[in-house]
Amino acid sequence: MEATEKKVKGSVQKREKIKAVKEAAKNGPAVAYLKDVPTSPRKMRLVADLIRGQRVAKALNLLKYEAKHPAARMEKLLMSAIANWEAKNKDAKLEEADLFVKDVFVDGGRILKRLRPAPQGRAHRVRKRSNHVTLVVDKMPAQPAKEKKVVAKETKE
Repeated sequence: MEATEKKVKGSVQKREKIKAVKEAAKNGPAVAYLKDVPTSPRKMRLVADLIRGQRVAKALNLLKYEAKHPAARMEKLLMSAIANWEAKNKDAKLEEADLFVKDVFVDGGRILKRLRPAPQGRAHRVRKRSNHVTLVVDKMPAQPAKEKKVVAKETKE
């Protein structure tokens, strides 16, 4: 065995790994969350599908003029994600960053169950749905330059 290698405790390794993950998160994409929105997930997904993969400026315009009522909440969430990205990248300018909506997903939240009177003394259950929205904003990846294919010519011997 070599005397130069030191045995490192598992707790120290775990601490260093957590520190490395936190450092990587400082430069990555910005995330914004919206919890317990009193709208059905199905209606919110229709709005989320409009902006998924779009550039931020175009997504904001789409949401501003969208007639569906969840669009206003989604616009506010997108503004929050942009502000989160600016907080992470203080030295970068927003105009030069070319941000886009990397990912949007809508999960179902808790359901409030209510009873509504029905004919002949019965009752119907009313489910008031809610949802959770997660929006991720990141820089547009740089397009790699197309490599020219080099055709090898065969030489006659």
